[in-house]
Amino acid sequence: MAGELASGPNQRRRFIEYFALSGLSSTLLPGVLWAKLQEQRAQKITLEMLRDAEEIAGLDFTDAQREMMLKGVNQNRDIYKELRQVDLDVSVPPAFRFSPILPGMRFDTVKRPFRMSCIGALKRPYDVESLSFWPVTHLSALIRSRQLASLELTELYLDRLKRFDSVLKCVVTLTDDLALKQAKQADAEIKAGHYRGPLHGIPWGAKDLIAKSGYPTTWGAPPFRAQIIPIDATVVERLEKAGAVLLAKLATGNWHMTISGLAARQKIHGTQRKARVAHRLVRGRQLRQVWSVLP
Repeated sequence: MAGELASGPNQRRRFIEYFALSGLSSTLLPGVLWAKLQEQRAQKITLEMLRDAEEIAGLDFTDAQREMMLKGVNQNRDIYKELRQVDLDVSVPPAFRFSPILPGMRFDTVKRPFRMSCIGALKRPYDVESLSFWPVTHLSALIRSRQLASLELTELYLDRLKRFDSVLKCVVTLTDDLALKQAKQADAEIKAGHYRGPLHGIPWGAKDLIAKSGYPTTWGAPPFRAQIIPIDATVVERLEKAGAVLLAKLATGNWHMTISGLAARQKIHGTQRKARVAHRLVRGRQLRQVWSVLP
């Protein structure tokens, strides 16, 4: 692996594949380690590199786990070569579907009505603000029993979004007019005995990759800040059919600009983890550049 690990797209691909097999491909660890390998022009990953990469990725391994990872990534290159020697004819289709069902297994396929878990008797709390931390199952039970109106819950959430967004930078587009309209409709339907189900009257927020007709869908990128897609995404259609209330389009990373990515680019090493990076960015008012469309 030595000489070949430090350069070339094929070598980088083999390097990342090891972490995919380890279940770590969705973390920052492989990319940070690869960057360190290139930066130091090293022939292999060292224990020090791995520890530094852990800090940036927000991970924590034992010494035994580190030794296993180092052995795997530094010595198993021959396994990858053998895999690539398997001759697959062009007529063999790619694996678009994975099924965990083994030959001979049988399952009950009878379609039955949806049944919610038993929540038990719930009473509306004296402190309405505390509802913002209740699970959907409990909020749903309060709305269904008409102890809580969807409009009241929606106004609570809208107020919190307006109060805290100056710090959290989580809202791209507030859909408050739509939310209030949908909440009033939900209350009227429930009062008339037309209860649609557990999401009826429940507020929600859509990541700004999801299209809602009449509102911008920015994809978290300045070039698309004014883009309006004239259709509703399937998830929007289904949630509206279930009676849910759309509060806002929520922040999406500006392509690859996430807090973790920015931390790595700024070479934040040592004991500073992602949470500390986030805190520093909040203080420096840089989150608008990281999580949502630039102002």
